[in-house]
Amino acid sequence: MKVRPFQFLDVPRRLPREVPAKLRVLGWQEIHAGFEAEGAAEQSARCLDCGNPYCEWKCPVHNPIPDWLALVREGRLFEAAELAHSTNPLPEVCGRVCPQDRLCEGDCTLHTGFEAVTIGSIEKYIVDEAFRQGWRPDLSAVRASGRRVAIIGAGPAGLACADRLARAGIEAHVFDRYQQIGGLLSYGIPAFKLEKSVMDVRRDVLEGMGVVFHLGVDVGDTMARGLLRDYDALFLGTGATTPVDAGLPGRELPGVLSALPFLVANARRQRGEKHADDAPFALAGRRVLVLGGGDTAMDCVRSAVRLGAAQVTCAYRRGEADMPGSAREVKHARAEGVHFMFHRQPLAIEGEQAVSGVRLVATRASGGRAGSLEPVPGSEASVAADVVIQSFGFRASPAPWWSDLGIELDARGRVATRGPAGATSHPKIFAGGDNVRGADLVVTAVFDGREAGTAIARQLL
Repeated sequence: MKVRPFQFLDVPRRLPREVPAKLRVLGWQEIHAGFEAEGAAEQSARCLDCGNPYCEWKCPVHNPIPDWLALVREGRLFEAAELAHSTNPLPEVCGRVCPQDRLCEGDCTLHTGFEAVTIGSIEKYIVDEAFRQGWRPDLSAVRASGRRVAIIGAGPAGLACADRLARAGIEAHVFDRYQQIGGLLSYGIPAFKLEKSVMDVRRDVLEGMGVVFHLGVDVGDTMARGLLRDYDALFLGTGATTPVDAGLPGRELPGVLSALPFLVANARRQRGEKHADDAPFALAGRRVLVLGGGDTAMDCVRSAVRLGAAQVTCAYRRGEADMPGSAREVKHARAEGVHFMFHRQPLAIEGEQAVSGVRLVATRASGGRAGSLEPVPGSEASVAADVVIQSFGFRASPAPWWSDLGIELDARGRVATRGPAGATSHPKIFAGGDNVRGADLVVTAVFDGREAGTAIARQLL
């Protein structure tokens, strides 16, 4: 397409078509359609091609964003897909679930005054359309090394590691307790943000690259020792899935759910899978109160709406501007009918035979250290609820056998690594993602897996 200088002055920022809230809450499809080629090229042409691209530096995997935007503008789709994969093994995922408003788009030069380039939606378009047209990573020049690496965890860190190993000619075997790849990409993030067919395609791509998946396998001490014996290296990408317990009185009452088991059980229902660990729940016609303000809390409130809850409320102890999740997700939740209560700290979950509500107290900034809160005297009040979902974040989930194998942990139970490449205290074991960082973003887990895969290949070849 012909590009005019300063095209951003004439072409406003546009996202792909958004399904109206009243319609999208009736199902689980992604709420944005994809760009067509013309729309993607038009939006790509808004890029200023900054000499020092802030978007690229703000991106945790340092995607060459202006370069693949230029390729899209020129209609060179397959080259754009190749370039996108050069830094990001899961670009179609990050294009959907990254908080671009806090990362690349938030640092776009046009963000102030003209609105940022729609980087995330274009990244999604590049990969979706390239895959649809038959593009696949070209590994024709790769030669098998005879080396094998076991990866525990098929989440973003494990998949990114497997991608880099396959590109180096190393056979990657990925083990995961779930029946599908993706980890929490498939079982924790709802389909309205990441449709499950996306991970099905990615599995097909990775298997075409030679990656072998062993699913429905829970790795324990004996199996881990066998993997360490039979493989040349081991990568741990097991995440951080232990919920933070706020210690609220009444949390044992029927009707009180934890965020992650709720999301996982709902994902399994949609897939037609059954699991003994999934607690039964019914939200239709009920009042749901979610405690917490991160992206997982937003996944819970938006899922509750789709599950037919009569009323969905989110209570967060700080203000809206302080919420740790994406502002985009809060906007979507509000449009879908979620009510927000800010500066409300839960004190106790109330009820006798089952939950009936939550006692909250208003909060305000205290005179102590920056960011600290104090309760407002006389502000305690109860909010009625039939279901309460606790979403206070996650902490490390170390397996007992880690220490048995000599893997050093830090004071918070996370794997202690030596540098960004994920090397641990054991010479054959690497780690990355949330089990090293604590609960963090998908894109940082992708970065860790990418770097570890590259380091493992360097060590073995």
